[in-house]
Amino acid sequence: MVQTSSPELRETADGRGSPASAPPAAPTPEYSSWISQDRSTDPASETMRREAAELVERVMAHYRDNTTHEVEGQWTEPVSNYLDAGRWRRETDAVHRSVPLPLAMSSELPGPNTYKAIDVLGIPVLITRDRQGTVHAMINACRHRGAKLLEPGCGVSKRLTCPYHSWSYDLAGQLRGVYAEKTFGEVPREGRSLVGLPAGERAGIVFVSLDPAAEPDLDAWLGDLQPLLEGMRLAECHHYSTSELTSPNWKVTLDGYLETYHFASLHPKTVFETNLSNMMAHDTWGPHQRIAPALRPIARAAELPPEQRDPGDCVGPIYWLFPGLAIAGGWRQKIAVSLVLPRTATESVTQQIILLREPAVTDEERQAADRFGEWFHEVVRDEDYATTYGVQQGLKALDGTDFVFGRNEPGLQHFHRTIHAHLEQGATGARAAR
Repeated sequence: MVQTSSPELRETADGRGSPASAPPAAPTPEYSSWISQDRSTDPASETMRREAAELVERVMAHYRDNTTHEVEGQWTEPVSNYLDAGRWRRETDAVHRSVPLPLAMSSELPGPNTYKAIDVLGIPVLITRDRQGTVHAMINACRHRGAKLLEPGCGVSKRLTCPYHSWSYDLAGQLRGVYAEKTFGEVPREGRSLVGLPAGERAGIVFVSLDPAAEPDLDAWLGDLQPLLEGMRLAECHHYSTSELTSPNWKVTLDGYLETYHFASLHPKTVFETNLSNMMAHDTWGPHQRIAPALRPIARAAELPPEQRDPGDCVGPIYWLFPGLAIAGGWRQKIAVSLVLPRTATESVTQQIILLREPAVTDEERQAADRFGEWFHEVVRDEDYATTYGVQQGLKALDGTDFVFGRNEPGLQHFHRTIHAHLEQGATGARAAR
């Protein structure tokens, strides 16, 4: 007989049923598959569907055997690596200030003359799409006296006008107007453009480098993951909403995104209603990775021939782009994107971005999209982050000890190994420069 959760959760210590037996606290969102309806014939879409069918078979094998993806050994991470403010600065220098950061979804800038303003590590970043549709990124600060041009958020504007003294720029960051230039004095336009940042767009995601001198190769950075991202056709989705949550240290926060081991215990009436716990496939592409939990309809699909199984009903892949973008529901009609960015050594911010395959036009469609976004926001805030704030509270008392990541937590191991590798590369580069 096939089990529907890991054997450790079949019965609790006092003999009562597992968390799955408790009634749900609130209705879970209605999910519907998109991948089974996609008929696109481009190479990326065909690659995605072929790979999705293979992934279903891998997860199906775990379901039948009541297993999960495991790596060879455990990994220990010193608690001090979460506490040390100096290490935090070295990490953000070696990672966030060095690699292309996924800072926006293409659908957040849906047409010409659109923008997204976002603060990253204290740097005000402005991402724009000009009248020709080209994406740009720049420091969100006027070249006159440094005032912020736009507050964080998304919007539409043909010109970027400083609220301080009305200097104006086009969407490519070129200075176009100086208020009262006759009395101010002539200002050479070519020398006063906004400070640009390298930016590029791939697979419906906008990447920005915080180093103005960087020359990122986005195709190499994404590698073989890029066709799978392109196959999800994220660029064709519609941006519905964005909400923000404050969260603990960025690594404490992201540790909760990279395993399914906690589903039954932490989310018994929410996530565990639709996902099986401690049962997933795992893949990596350079620094990036994917965890693919088994969904409860896999029990019915197990009785069907492979060609009749809907991947969107059987598996809930979460594509995770280093250092902090999670795309959940990419095979479904509604997609939840999480962007986690560090603020300080003890705090990060999470943007939750809701994308829809079709725009919400009717009241019923908007209500369904609202329910989806609100459910996602509340589960992360009240269950995940409430717990991880507790983790952070105990860090100082645990200094001198370490955390252990199990064989069934390959995502955590890969994440921390990648950070260690970037720190070592940064240290090697610094030694070479001396």
